[in-house]
Amino acid sequence: MTRNNIFTKNHIQAKHVNKVFLKKISHKFDKIISEINNDIEAPNNTLNILSDKFKFNFKIEDLKKFKKFKIIAIIGMGGSILGSEALYNFLKQKIKKKIYFFDNLDEQKILNFKKKENLEKVLFLVISKSGNTVETLSNFLSLNIIKKNSKNIIIMSEKKNNLLFEIAKKNNLFYIEHKHYIGGRYSVLSEVGIVPAYLMGINIKKIKSNLKIFLKGKDRLFLKESTIKLAYLLNSKKFNNLIFINYSKELEKFLYWCQQLIAESLGKKNKGFMPIISSAPKDHHSLLQLYLDGPKDKIFQVFSIERESKEKITISKHINIKTFLNNKKLSTIKLAQKNALIQTFKKKKISFREFKIKMTNEETLGKLFSYFILETIIIGKLVQINPFNQPAVEQVKVYTKKILS
Repeated sequence: MTRNNIFTKNHIQAKHVNKVFLKKISHKFDKIISEINNDIEAPNNTLNILSDKFKFNFKIEDLKKFKKFKIIAIIGMGGSILGSEALYNFLKQKIKKKIYFFDNLDEQKILNFKKKENLEKVLFLVISKSGNTVETLSNFLSLNIIKKNSKNIIIMSEKKNNLLFEIAKKNNLFYIEHKHYIGGRYSVLSEVGIVPAYLMGINIKKIKSNLKIFLKGKDRLFLKESTIKLAYLLNSKKFNNLIFINYSKELEKFLYWCQQLIAESLGKKNKGFMPIISSAPKDHHSLLQLYLDGPKDKIFQVFSIERESKEKITISKHINIKTFLNNKKLSTIKLAQKNALIQTFKKKKISFREFKIKMTNEETLGKLFSYFILETIIIGKLVQINPFNQPAVEQVKVYTKKILS
């Protein structure tokens, strides 16, 4: 598939996929797509985030007063913050503000932040769907910034009995409702990702443009081929690892967003892919031997951004050495390494897919979010896994609260 700013190619080996299964499941895919089209336009449905008519629980006019802040601290866990990190990481060159992400329990990071910044000049955006996420609450409360009528705090949670909502009400803090029907890992195109994007200065209309592109034409064919083949491999339990080989730093946080999406959505009923982020070309010198000559239980996804770098190797004549690296741009060297890996995959008949990004803008990232949301949900439905719940994780949360109580 080629669509202006994204190039994709599917090289999942036919020998790994049962043709009878493909034919049988093909009809099921068409039925699921029909259901998805209906779900997108249905209010109170997770997939409504892809609709042009999606209604946000905030007004731009109400957020404008927060645009004055040059420093933003976003506090959350998992899906409540990964999307914002992906947006910032991918579009960093467009963002003129200083952004902090508190996405783990890190005491030293909190201490350094308190020493470095005047907290009254920082805008704090605190996000938790349940409103009771232990790590989010711990980071928020440890900063000791809650004051009645504070003008530098935005809280986002479900509008029900939870600690964050209670804090917002009792202290008259700016509050945005987190839609109860949208799980954290699917929330990047809702208030959870769009509010931080707006405050960073990102064009939110462009992020939300053309999100249904993969449901029609040639793009739908790629989606169909990919989901059916991946569903078969997931069902077979022979391919347990999904390796994201990343050649572009700007895509790193997006891939961590993908990691959570895939792991939490499909890791059920003794099935699932283990999504692993592998940094290239660095990992050529540590993991590549295993990838190429180890167990044949891996599917690879190669990600890169098509861009020429300014940095170039220029060896002065007085050094008096000759090397094939002379006059080569660093981007040219990295591209050669990526293409060499792809050639090796083909020669060894190793299954992989390639995602090549041609433009780093809002539309591109919006489409990437949309594609992987659709692909993950469809794979789940094809193999009869509920892609929206996370029952095992909830048990750990219950035990944690019990231990701390």
